[in-house]
This record gives sequence, C-alpha cells and structure tokens, in this order.
Amino acid sequence: MESSMAMGEATWARHANPWSVWTRVPLLALFALAIWSRIWIGWWCLTPLLLLVAWTIYNPRAFPPPASLDNWASQAVLGERHWLARKTAPIPQHHARWAMVLFVLSGLSIIPLAYGLWALEPWAAFLGAMLASTFKLWFCDRMAWLASDMAQKPMQGRLQQT
Repeated sequence: MESSMAMGEATWARHANPWSVWTRVPLLALFALAIWSRIWIGWWCLTPLLLLVAWTIYNPRAFPPPASLDNWASQAVLGERHWLARKTAPIPQHHARWAMVLFVLSGLSIIPLAYGLWALEPWAAFLGAMLASTFKLWFCDRMAWLASDMAQKPMQGRLQQT
C-alpha cells in the first residue's frame, strides 16, 4: 500500500500517461494565479489553492496506464524514475550533472516568483513562473533523453514494464 504522496508501481504506470504529464504543466501558473487572487477574493483564495493541491496529489493516479510508452511525456516519466533511483542504479554522469543543474535552476526561479507574489509585482511573478516552467520542461526533456539512453542498457526491463 502506498501513502498519499508515495508512488508505487501502479501509480508510476498511470503517471506515464501523457494526459497526466501535460495536465501538470500549467500547475505552477495556476498556483501563482490562485495566490495572486487574494487581492480580489481575500481568504477565498484558499479554495482554489486547496483544489490545486488535491489535483497535484491525485493527478498521477487520475489516468489509466498509456497504451504506448513511445511518446515524449511517457519517456520523461520513465527517465524521472531512473533519475530518482540513481543512488541504487547509477545513470550516465552527463545526465546526472545536467539534471541536477536544471533542478536547481528551476528551484532558484521560485525566488522571483515568490517575491512577485508577496510584493504583488507582476513582472517578477511572471519571470519566476516562466523560468521555473522552462527549466522544469527542459528537465523533463533531459529525462526523456535519459530514458532513451537507459533503454540501450540490458537491465532496463524493470522500469519499462510498469
């Protein structure tokens, strides 16, 4: 049994559905909009925030496993599994290095976003959200590339058979 945030084999298989991946892409912008909405609706902004948190948790479980893993979004999820398991199943160093750089850049992009949301500075919020999203999508592209490279290795079978 998996906890509410943990993802077991079945959840990873469902998360590999492109619908799961693509419906997560706008989440950061929607979170920012929900926080910004405090200037219009006050404490009622917590309603869309809670709905977004619920969707973020439910999303990887919302769609059936894909009929095929032969698409960019599914490959990004497979690569992410490799990246998360890198301590027990090493990945090529060039992928590990760039994935970490993109992960950190995406995280640092939250600084202008948070400032913009706190100070109600739309350009800072926009810049932070766009940078974080760009680096996250670049990270996903790197994960798809990692999945492709790992598919060339003989021990790949376990992760691709989810």
